[in-house]
Order: sequence, then C-alpha cells, then structure tokens
Amino acid sequence: MGSINPQSRRTGGAGIVGGGVGEGPGPEVMAAATLDGTKVYSSDAEHVGKISDIMLDVRSGRIAYAVLSEGGFLGMGATLHAIPWSALTLDTDQKCFHVDITAQLLKDEPGFDKDHWPSMADSKWGESLHTYYNRDPYWVSRSDYVDPDVPPTAH
Repeated sequence: MGSINPQSRRTGGAGIVGGGVGEGPGPEVMAAATLDGTKVYSSDAEHVGKISDIMLDVRSGRIAYAVLSEGGFLGMGATLHAIPWSALTLDTDQKCFHVDITAQLLKDEPGFDKDHWPSMADSKWGESLHTYYNRDPYWVSRSDYVDPDVPPTAH
C-alpha cells in the first residue's frame, strides 16, 4: 500500500490510488450504491468499518460525507461516523477506502446512531467535523479559504 499522508489538507473529492479498473465507468465516476459496504481502513491500517451511506449536498451537487458504520451486528448497534469525502482515498487495487485518521481517533469521535442523525446542513457542525479530520470544508472554495496555519501576509 502506498503512503497516505494523514496531515494533507485538500478540498473537493476523495483521492484515488491504485491501477485497478473495474467494469463500467469507475473509478472516476461511480454509482454511489456500488460503494455501499466498501471496507474502510484507518491511517494505521486497521479495518474500522464499512461505508453505509453517501450523503449529497443537493444544492451544490457535491458529495458532502460518507457515513461509516462501525461495530454492531447486521446493522444493529452500530456507531455511525460522518467522514468528509475529502478525507477518504479510494484504493482501486485493494477495493477499499483509506481514511486519513488513526483508528483510535475515529473511535474517539462520538459518532451517532441510525435513529439520531446530526443536522448535517448545520455549518458549525460541518466545520467542526472537517476540523477534526484536518480538512477544509467542502463548501468553501479554495480561493475563499483562509488557511489558519499561514500568516495573513502570505494569503
């Protein structure tokens, strides 16, 4: 497996690594349903769950989040985690996703259950989530984004 830098910051879509090409239009354009059930591995190579949903920002036409299902049995008792789409990398060789966060940090993130979803349209919730995953919010264009790690004179 190639090195995936958990400290990298990017906006936009998920990364793609590997040379695997399936049948059909993938991996550049894929049906969301084909990604349901795809395994997800942490930056420390631990299997942390599977993709259960892909959340769309209907107004912007962008993928907002992938929902990871962790634990549970046959969907019962699972903890769900919203992961910024840009924090994921699709590995076409291994047919899985990698998330740029350690397994322990993912487990420490409180998550939610299937009956109590967060208000994903709330920008404060979204900003907090993107910060946790060290990502720029997907709704902020790169030209509008001010990186807090860069001195103001460099912008």
